[in-house]
Amino acid sequence: RMLINVNLLLFNFCVHGRFPFVIYLQVFNAKTAELLSHHQVEIQQKFPKEGWVEQDPKEILKSVHECVERTCEKLQQLNIDITNIKAIGVSNQRETTVVWDKTTGEPLYNAIVWLDLRTQSTVERLLKRIPGKNKSFFKFRTGLPLSTYFSAVKLRWLLDNVEEIRQAVDDGRAMFGTIDSWLIWSLTGGKNGGVHCTDVTNASRTMLFNIHSLEWDPELCQYGTGCFLLCNTGQKSVFSQHGLLTTIAYKLGRDKPVCYALEGSVAIAGAVVRWLRDNLGIVKTAQEVEKLAAEAGTSYGCYFVPAFSGLYAPYWEPSARGIICGLTQFTNKKHIAFAALEAVCFQTREILDAMNKDCGIPLNQLQVDGGMTNNKVLMQLQSDILCIPVVKPSMPETTALGAAMAAGAAEGVGIWSLNPGDLTAVTCERFEPQINPEESEFRYARWKKAVMKSMGWETSEAPSNGKTEMNAGQVLLISQLA
Repeated sequence: RMLINVNLLLFNFCVHGRFPFVIYLQVFNAKTAELLSHHQVEIQQKFPKEGWVEQDPKEILKSVHECVERTCEKLQQLNIDITNIKAIGVSNQRETTVVWDKTTGEPLYNAIVWLDLRTQSTVERLLKRIPGKNKSFFKFRTGLPLSTYFSAVKLRWLLDNVEEIRQAVDDGRAMFGTIDSWLIWSLTGGKNGGVHCTDVTNASRTMLFNIHSLEWDPELCQYGTGCFLLCNTGQKSVFSQHGLLTTIAYKLGRDKPVCYALEGSVAIAGAVVRWLRDNLGIVKTAQEVEKLAAEAGTSYGCYFVPAFSGLYAPYWEPSARGIICGLTQFTNKKHIAFAALEAVCFQTREILDAMNKDCGIPLNQLQVDGGMTNNKVLMQLQSDILCIPVVKPSMPETTALGAAMAAGAAEGVGIWSLNPGDLTAVTCERFEPQINPEESEFRYARWKKAVMKSMGWETSEAPSNGKTEMNAGQVLLISQLA
């Protein structure tokens, strides 16, 4: 039988907004953007203590190897020659932090996941050293507020609390990075000459990187410190007045300009469905949530604020905790399921409102992607609550496709054109608002009231752990290794 001769792009996709954690690997045709083959492996998160979220870096790497093997097998079954694979693109959860030993190739601790809360006491301690305890003190350099969200405070916690890491730093063996760095280093040889690198988009979420000079910030390196909405602001870095992040969107080549974006981050989106399934047990599968919500048709005055890890944009309030309010004797699991989906939409609305204020040009439609977009009830709710159309592509994993396109267009590869005229049209499904704006505004106002009630549950002060801090030189060493 004839082999199909196509230029392929191999792509490894780590989804950070879902629970359990999923490793995706997808192969695209560089001429048509057609998805040719894929494989996925689930990895369970670890929750060793309340507010702690970890992953095993070795398990992540093993799953990537499994995805590559299984995907190549599927390609061969389709009579596609795997030697046509030209490049690999990586999309990853950005702030998740790994430290490993460059001599043994072994992780020195589990990866601390982006929404982990253990660093709240670290944040509070660092705030005391900042004039006026200003969380935005370094925002004009990093684009970020001081928060448990970002990599630097996770690294600070590891230095303060893990003896093996402190010793590795003293010995010059420690390597630090986000998941992309760990995977690339491991896949390019590991302890036998692996490449230790990252890109500006991941670096910009460490709180150690100057987003204007595009360099590691010397002062910050001595300082020691499931739902995302982005608006491309071009080559201008726009600083939000309404609680959004200024982040790097992309830089597509050594001599190409950097482009920035405003971003709003929701800590808990898809995870709320998992919580209903695994913690409350009111459904057995994620798909049941859509069915229950459709049967309810309304939350009947029930509002769910899933602030399990505090509130991210636009509040940046780590003291908040999850609440379900507006309960009556009539409330049942169908109403709670509806309220859970509605919570995702309300959080998106809050970010969109902030983005519209910062940009000055209201968004006239929302383009969405990711696994949750398969939930039609959620998509219709999102349109109703935003009062604008929601547009979903037929291939929802556009993050994967984007990384594949960027890798294919890279210097020395050149098998994928990013010129708008060369890109094929994408089939989309469109959801239009079906309720009047007055009802939408009423429900949104009630949600905001619930959010206010979720705040202030946890005190910001935490008892000292008795650990001594590392000195500036040791923290700088870790940064330079990155």
